Amino acid sequence: MMNELSLIQRIIVWVIPVIFAITVHEAAHGWVAKKYGDNTAKMLGRLTLNPLKHIDPVGTILLPGILLLTGTGFIFGWAKPVPVDARNFKNPRQDMAVVALAGPVSNLLMAVGWALIARAGVMINVDFMTLPMIYWGIAGISINLVLALINLIPIPPLDGSRVVSGILPNRWAWQYNKLERYGFLILLLMLFTGTLNVILGYPMFLAQNMFFSLAGLG
Repeated sequence: MMNELSLIQRIIVWVIPVIFAITVHEAAHGWVAKKYGDNTAKMLGRLTLNPLKHIDPVGTILLPGILLLTGTGFIFGWAKPVPVDARNFKNPRQDMAVVALAGPVSNLLMAVGWALIARAGVMINVDFMTLPMIYWGIAGISINLVLALINLIPIPPLDGSRVVSGILPNRWAWQYNKLERYGFLILLLMLFTGTLNVILGYPMFLAQNMFFSLAGLG
């Protein structure tokens, strides 16, 4: 459906869902960390939904833009990580796992919200309102599902790795977390070799079908 749009139209459709998917994801980490006793994000002014506080020029603007222009497949990105100090938690590794899961959970909740926006557009059935709402809904569902699924991959520093680290024995977790220095390169390699499509293709297909049905587009 997006293929019928011009490049400018696609950029307009994707920019708001992408920015909020990425920034709300990070704010969710900070909010849950605060609930567990760490006020680091709040003290540094990062416990906010203001995108300007979270935007990373490369991860929030450049990479999603390149992926949109090249049609590589998945559109994703990242914001500046919200600072979290696990030393303020009662159970550092276990609490950090919950803080990490807050990001993907926030993306799933946003996907529901975008699905409802698209469904409202379908119900209104007025072209100048319906089409933008459907397009934004599709983009919002897609980017949020991609971010949720990618972040659940257990490659440090992705959120899924924090969960794995919280389960592993201390010695193994320490060795496992040393992979973090290579995590970004591993992820880019998976993206441009098509490995990411292989791993996430079917889960993404199932999830999109479910959320598009909720949106009345199934």
